[in-house]
Amino acid sequence: MYENEPAFFETSPKPGVVGKPLDRVDGRDKVMGRAKYSAEYPLPGLTYGVLKTSDIAKGRIQRIDTSAAQKEPGVLAIYTHENLPKLARTPNDPEGKKAIGAPMGFMPMTSDVIHYAGQPVALVVADTFERATHAARLVRVTYAAEQPIAAYTDSKAQLFNPEKIQDGKADGYTRRGDARAAMASAPVKMTAVYTHAINHHNPMEPGATTAIWEASDRLTVYESTQGVTRTQKALSTMLGLPQDQVRVITKYLGGGFGCKGSCWPHTVLTVQAAKALGRPVKLVLTRQQQFTSMGHREDQTQTLSAGATQDGKLLALIHEKTATTSPWDNYTESNSKIINMLYECPTFESHYELGRANVMTSTFTRAPGEAPGSFAIECLMDDLAYKLGIDPIEIRLRNYAEKDPSTGQDWSSKGLRECYARGAELFGWSKRNPKAGATRDGRTLVGWGMATASYPVHNSQGTARVRLYADGHAVVQSGATDLGTGTYTVMTQVAADSLGLPPEKIRFELGDTKLPTAPNSGGSVAAGTVSSSVYMAAQDVWERLTKVAIKDPKSPLFKAKPEEVVMEKGRLQLKANPSKGEDFRALMKRAGMDDIEGSGQGKYGAGYEASQSTAAAGDAHKEEAAKHSMHSFGAHFCEVHVDPDLGTVHVKRWVSVHAAGRILNAKTARSQIIGGSIFGIGAALMEATARDPHYARYTNADLAEYHIPVNADIPDMTVEFIDEHDPFINAMGVKGIGEISMVGVSAAVANAVFHATGKRVRDLPITPDKILGTKAV
Repeated sequence: MYENEPAFFETSPKPGVVGKPLDRVDGRDKVMGRAKYSAEYPLPGLTYGVLKTSDIAKGRIQRIDTSAAQKEPGVLAIYTHENLPKLARTPNDPEGKKAIGAPMGFMPMTSDVIHYAGQPVALVVADTFERATHAARLVRVTYAAEQPIAAYTDSKAQLFNPEKIQDGKADGYTRRGDARAAMASAPVKMTAVYTHAINHHNPMEPGATTAIWEASDRLTVYESTQGVTRTQKALSTMLGLPQDQVRVITKYLGGGFGCKGSCWPHTVLTVQAAKALGRPVKLVLTRQQQFTSMGHREDQTQTLSAGATQDGKLLALIHEKTATTSPWDNYTESNSKIINMLYECPTFESHYELGRANVMTSTFTRAPGEAPGSFAIECLMDDLAYKLGIDPIEIRLRNYAEKDPSTGQDWSSKGLRECYARGAELFGWSKRNPKAGATRDGRTLVGWGMATASYPVHNSQGTARVRLYADGHAVVQSGATDLGTGTYTVMTQVAADSLGLPPEKIRFELGDTKLPTAPNSGGSVAAGTVSSSVYMAAQDVWERLTKVAIKDPKSPLFKAKPEEVVMEKGRLQLKANPSKGEDFRALMKRAGMDDIEGSGQGKYGAGYEASQSTAAAGDAHKEEAAKHSMHSFGAHFCEVHVDPDLGTVHVKRWVSVHAAGRILNAKTARSQIIGGSIFGIGAALMEATARDPHYARYTNADLAEYHIPVNADIPDMTVEFIDEHDPFINAMGVKGIGEISMVGVSAAVANAVFHATGKRVRDLPITPDKILGTKAV
């Protein structure tokens, strides 16, 4: 932050277009087909790459026969581990993985070893996609196969307790107080086991890379990625090139959900092939390859125990998670974090257990950790409520955390009580029959459920550039990514208010490493970081113009002090006398300035608070000033109808209310919450990838058999936001909402199913076979 950056409520733009339901500024380009995705750049001499992947999950390659494929018309090259150009660095050792920022500690086609089914073993390049696809089918690979391990549940899997998980970002063991002793003496005790199926991201746009070498040491990649900067760093490190000689472009993205948050092997292989061939290469993963190329949510079991008083107040929580990981990495989602902070509880303990298997490394998937963690704690809270005869909302209010139990810190802001109250009002919760299995609509069983949502702030920072022109328009730039959730639009709104211009006079540019650096669009950091960056860059413009005005004898602001001047709707004027000032256009024209440029750095989370609050604090309070726990909060309410003969579950009503700081666009924010809730409903009722226990291969790796919700599965959804001001989070007071929209959703559905049937299903997804035969039906 700049030294003269003022405090939050002084800096954030005054009410204008921010918050309004502005239509997407990129919408027309998308519907007219003008928006180019990573596989849609018609480069001169473009060739097409297709992967040949392994049929086995463990073993070695004995021979690769490419003779038949090479004879096919249009085939230009076939690359294997034997002839692919060597990389300067690989992630195949811990130091290399860390330097690259790779999602997994193994790079395919660097040796003859096979670690997982679907691993790339050859890359065929031809002059058309059809010819490359045909030739790839003709490549014959002979293996020395070994018996694979399919999951942590495999009898051959050796379970271990990692010291660190999530690539070292979280502890494998956490203890707060003596939870075991508190559990032993608790009047009320509960223990339950929750399982979560493998989930795959399945964005509409699969992984896609188009690579062209402009020179032997200069690369441009059109990439389907959630972060151009992270991909640029990974590629430059692996190729041994300076970072500025690798350019990554992502102007539009057809969804990511976490799988496009890292640089995966298919991208690197495409770049290597383009270098070896001397022509641009495009590679698009098939839907089946999407299941084995870009990570997944791991199969996992959680055991959660709670001790409580007779009036429902928690005394102890003990959480244990067992999950599958790859042969090289200790990656698993950190489910315990949300369990440790969501409710007031004096003691807590958690530990993780992993089993190595012949699968690729899992990765962050739609609210990683918080989504499956909330399923366990929110179902358990409902069970506690039923056991003690307490309303599910009331049990949560009795355990409401006024401070973060995991750290003891005050919240930067927390509107969760208001979310409960407003959600209950919108849903009509007071009319709920508390008895499970007692509500019907004709022959259909009806259930109502609810759950809490929360997602943390992940600290980040980024930069932006603003160029304001004397004719009254502006170009605003940041190397961010728009996943399709509306970044183009909301940043146009922020820039418009910050510059005092109408949105149609703003052009916001993103998705290019030649632009100012921004963080990945993931982990709910993009909106808070990029909006603050744009705002700060605009302030830099006004500071520069103010200096011009106060030195100009012809300006009404001549000889004014900089701190006495403010901007209002594109006009520089005195705070004390708004009538004394002038429009920036007149000032720039008189000064002979065609344009003026400013830049700014935005910080999201503790970094912003440290620079803001500490600077404003007295010497005695500097250490305390920047210590807050930062989260978004919300509540989901769900009504389900269960068919007693078929065991099918249909969601009939849905209400979500969230407290997430300042909302930048009412329309895109509502859309984002709806989308995340649909993710959660899918995970609750249908999403599951099946891995064959003998061959460690996925048996439903397509959208015909990997079931996801369609329009008929989803009712009209009611979404509202609580008006929440957070002075500690960033210059705009914005919290992310991408992840929180899914947290708690599966639990709300499961709680509604229990209310309908009287049967608690703790094994996701809740398919008909798990409902049939219950007492209620």
